[in-house]
Amino acid sequence: MRTICLFAAIAFLAACNSNIKSKMEATKTSDAESAKQESLTYPYTATYSSDFEIGDAKKAQILLELFKNWDNNTLDNSKSSFAEMDTIFFSDGAVFSGSRDSLFALGKKMRAQKGDLVDSIHAWVPLRSKDKKEDWVLIWTREHSTDSKGKKITRELQETWRFDKDGKINLMYQYEQMPPKMSPPPAKK
Repeated sequence: MRTICLFAAIAFLAACNSNIKSKMEATKTSDAESAKQESLTYPYTATYSSDFEIGDAKKAQILLELFKNWDNNTLDNSKSSFAEMDTIFFSDGAVFSGSRDSLFALGKKMRAQKGDLVDSIHAWVPLRSKDKKEDWVLIWTREHSTDSKGKKITRELQETWRFDKDGKINLMYQYEQMPPKMSPPPAKK
């Protein structure tokens, strides 16, 4: 019986020692990465911030729900996600700055001009500017829609959304690109 207890104690201590070594190695790797980044000298200085970390995933959830409501033409379901005063910069050069109600009236008008609409979300990234203490979500999507005449339209969008201290959307920048024309594959010889 003593042999079994002694063996169990040795196994337990070995496991603890292995766990401690793993944590120490992870800390060393993290410290080495931090030192490597601190030694970088960038050729530019960011005008806003260059000190970001991964942000709150809940902000991405809010934004993805907004996209789903846009697709489903149920935009009012996301109204509470916006701050009372918003500024939106659209890819066509238009700028909106006004109340939340005015923004939603404009949004509904824009959405009514489209028939079926489906976003194919490529990626999203919630970010937090550590020095500015602001939350952002970046999202890349391909929007498939039809216009009032039934013409199919596809466009690539990259949007940058900012959230205020209360977790409400208060700024958006939108950039657009038409999808590239794909050449047919070369004929087989």
